[in-house]
Amino acid sequence: MVSKKKKIIVLSVMMVLLVATGFLNLALNNSTPTQPTNSTVTSANFFTSYRAERQATRSQEVLYLDAIISSSTASEEAKKVAENKKVELVKLMEQELVLEGLIKSKGFDDTIVTMTTSNVNVIVKDTNLEASEVAQIVQIIQDSTGKSIDNIKIIPVE
Repeated sequence: MVSKKKKIIVLSVMMVLLVATGFLNLALNNSTPTQPTNSTVTSANFFTSYRAERQATRSQEVLYLDAIISSSTASEEAKKVAENKKVELVKLMEQELVLEGLIKSKGFDDTIVTMTTSNVNVIVKDTNLEASEVAQIVQIIQDSTGKSIDNIKIIPVE
């Protein structure tokens, strides 16, 4: 009985830490700079910092799932759920990387793709996307994921 309580406490603390990390990430990213900055530098920094933050968050998620999988106290069901979530996360990461490469191959300077099970968000380094460029991006996403246009969001940034 004590070990079950310990498991619940450990998992609860890990979830609270994960949520706190998310809130801190959101709060720090929504702060406005006090000094005016060059938009080109800001754009480059955005793509670089976003990738770094995404990688750090995903690394934490994978470590959390690995801890459950390798835990001697976790139930077989919890281990199976953690393994399935890890496989799903890795598939999403691979698909995002492939989509980013495909979109860049169409001549865009930089792009970030984020996916959930239902939506795809594409951030493109281009202030004036033309309809034909949007159509290219949508076509790439639809061909690779099968998502409908209603579930695809394209966000141009400078």
